[in-house]
Amino acid sequence: MISWGVSAGFHDAALTVIKDGKIHFASHSERYSRIKNDKNLNWGLIRAALEVGEPDIIFWYENPLLKATRRIWAGQKNWYKNPREYFKYIGYDPKCHIEWGNHHKSHWAAGYYTRPFGGCATLVVDAIGEWTTASIWNNEKKVWSSRYPKSLGLFYSAFTDRLGLKANEDEYILMGMAAYGDPEKYYDELTELSTSGKNFHKGIRDWRPELTSEQELFDIAAGVQKVFESNLHGLLAKVKEMTYQDNLVYMGGCALNCLANRIIPSYFKKHWILPNPGDAGSSLGAILAHTKERVKFVTPYLGETIMGRYPVDNALKELLQCGIVGVANGPAEFGPRALGNRSLLADPRGQKMKDEVNKIKQRQEFRPFAPVIAQHNVSKYFDVDDNFHSPYMQQVVICKDPELYPAIVHKDGTSRVQTVKFNENRGLYTLLNRWEAETGCPMLLNTSLNIKGQPIVNSIQDALDFANKYKVKVY
Repeated sequence: MISWGVSAGFHDAALTVIKDGKIHFASHSERYSRIKNDKNLNWGLIRAALEVGEPDIIFWYENPLLKATRRIWAGQKNWYKNPREYFKYIGYDPKCHIEWGNHHKSHWAAGYYTRPFGGCATLVVDAIGEWTTASIWNNEKKVWSSRYPKSLGLFYSAFTDRLGLKANEDEYILMGMAAYGDPEKYYDELTELSTSGKNFHKGIRDWRPELTSEQELFDIAAGVQKVFESNLHGLLAKVKEMTYQDNLVYMGGCALNCLANRIIPSYFKKHWILPNPGDAGSSLGAILAHTKERVKFVTPYLGETIMGRYPVDNALKELLQCGIVGVANGPAEFGPRALGNRSLLADPRGQKMKDEVNKIKQRQEFRPFAPVIAQHNVSKYFDVDDNFHSPYMQQVVICKDPELYPAIVHKDGTSRVQTVKFNENRGLYTLLNRWEAETGCPMLLNTSLNIKGQPIVNSIQDALDFANKYKVKVY
């Protein structure tokens, strides 16, 4: 039995294939079209999925008819396509049955049916699905939801746009900017605005248009982040009060706010965030919401495969000589973050390297990078206990010696850490150990192998193009 799950039509289209209860393939449309945040499926992605076999059934991640009613109510363009007609529109005519889903239920199912623990609560927070903008679940039962236009996700995206960034794409830049601002300066004003009933779907560009300097924008970002975190505190308390659970699954695009995620352990003993908790991850959830079968999420490396052994020797040699190297090897990561198979790796010591990598990636100079470190070393260099495990870069923690590793530390002394065990990525784990043996440095800077505004490298040709254009060796 081959099932396809599809998320498409609005942003970051994706497709997941499950065969006989196992995830065989999952990837983003943008990786094949080379259009950042591509909203539509394409033949490159379809062909990759067909390598597993023709689907016996396709699950669509939401209810397009219900979504159309909300768009009409909101005065938006009535985008409605029957999923079968949509497939014909892109040039593929599946012969199997296509089942519609529900947006928040797909988010919930993607996390709930891949969770690594037993009974739990689930919190879903995003911009908007059909009508729902946040929901709470106690195991398999939805116990609370908020309804459009009230939306924490839309509030955050609207201010992403207000700062001159791209909504539904650059929210992580707003999060990075927050470290450079005064969170109190506009906090009261932003809090009042967030509770005003304003429909943030229509944007917020008219809010305080006179605030345009870099520091003023940083202060706005800091205030927005604080409002977000204050609301998350409230939601987590509500989840606890309504479910009495000790374990939490957290899903939706807002779960990518790794700065806010540090709050979760204050309320729950254990938590699980799928490495792709946004709409793309709902391509997996679309299937699981219907099958209601738990699957083992063994690895995030589920995409396009570049054959060959992990380039430990070549990467180490280049790191020792130049301090920076690209790696494009094995199956690509499913999710927005490179975790070692489509990564730009660098020496994290010294401010010069941060500036050099930002220049290559054409990013703002203030933006730091994440460290990747072997699991057995993480508590030595970061303020966490020995049980801390962060394979998907989902939480920030304090670096014990920030002056030694300035390229991977935020202004507030925190880092968005990725930990690696041998059985999670043996090539990257081996490279880290070899690097430490040669240099005494236990970690590497890890960022995605792309430049700002472009998709992560996917294929061998993409890797060659990146190496030739940006003069960085990629193995």
